[in-house]
Amino acid sequence: MKKIFLQLFFCTIVYLPISIAAQDSSHLRISLLTCTPGDELYSTFGHSALRVTDSSSVQDIVFNYGTFDFDDPGFYTKFVKGKLMYYVSPAKFRDFAEEYQMTNRGITEQVLNLTAEEKIAVQRFLYKNIKEENKYYKYDFLFDNCTTRLRDIIFRSKKNKPVFNPIVPAGTTFRNGIHEYLNRNDKEWSKLGIDILLGAPTDAVMDATTSQFLPDNLMKALDSSNHGNHLVLSKSSLYRYEKMEEPKSWFNPLIVFSLLLLAIVLLDFFKTKLGAAFLSGFDVLLFFVTGVLGILLCFMWFGTDHSMCKNNYNLIWAWPTHAIAAFFISSKKKWLKKYLLITVAGLLIALMMWMFIPQQLNISLLAICLLLIYRSLRKYAAI
Repeated sequence: MKKIFLQLFFCTIVYLPISIAAQDSSHLRISLLTCTPGDELYSTFGHSALRVTDSSSVQDIVFNYGTFDFDDPGFYTKFVKGKLMYYVSPAKFRDFAEEYQMTNRGITEQVLNLTAEEKIAVQRFLYKNIKEENKYYKYDFLFDNCTTRLRDIIFRSKKNKPVFNPIVPAGTTFRNGIHEYLNRNDKEWSKLGIDILLGAPTDAVMDATTSQFLPDNLMKALDSSNHGNHLVLSKSSLYRYEKMEEPKSWFNPLIVFSLLLLAIVLLDFFKTKLGAAFLSGFDVLLFFVTGVLGILLCFMWFGTDHSMCKNNYNLIWAWPTHAIAAFFISSKKKWLKKYLLITVAGLLIALMMWMFIPQQLNISLLAICLLLIYRSLRKYAAI
């Protein structure tokens, strides 16, 4: 028995490392890096990258699909039209980590459960993708971004396709997912701008796959993988960040617009000459800005590649025609009186439809609608 035991022990010591080496001779480790949100709007939703560690060549490279060139000719025009090209860029892990530590943003690493063949396939794809002719792609915030690209690479590399459990509550829309991050970082003004620009498609319900456009959701989805062995071998925090809780600012759109409405009503009530002159100029500004905003929404709908900006129901209150009416708002023209009456009727209908249209409108815009109704009625009565 002792002799048999020694033989078994010897075989285990000798052949187990050989067996492991045969299973994975790639010398590679592939991991997903998930970075916490930052203070700036572009970093509010966090970030994802793939880390490839090669022990044979002592390389530790991070592949980042979220880079773009500010010096690109026509940068702002391409950005507005949805034609800006993003690209994948490699960086040493040390440099990548230092950048996020300097801005106090955490990094979580998930080492992926891939075979040697699958790791080599991922590495080859990434190195092929960073070539000049391959590295560019047209960015889409919801469907083709720096996080969804990584998900697709991981999914495509697996022979046994992973199955992801839902990681957001049933019925959660894309807008809900975006709001969660904006609310967490007290970005109410950014939330207002996003709610105005993004149309009804943003209110579509996310499923287990489409919810992964957000870095945190992809990280949770990998943890939830339930196909055979889990897709994540290990998970660790490479850098913990300390985020100080700050009180919510009172300077948010709902309070500011409500105070503006109250101030305009009070200014009109006291009927001073200075107040009347101010209101006359304010009416021009109110209608002009609202009209220009309506023109912008039409442009984003019909003139750009931003799919989420289409079918925008904010046009029920932001009428492009207001930009023209603004230049005649202080006149006594008969057509203006009819226009103001139509404006009041249209906005009252919009308020009645507010909760039933297939798009979640920002609640602070109710004050703007009431302001437009009030000033239209006052101008109508003065003609």
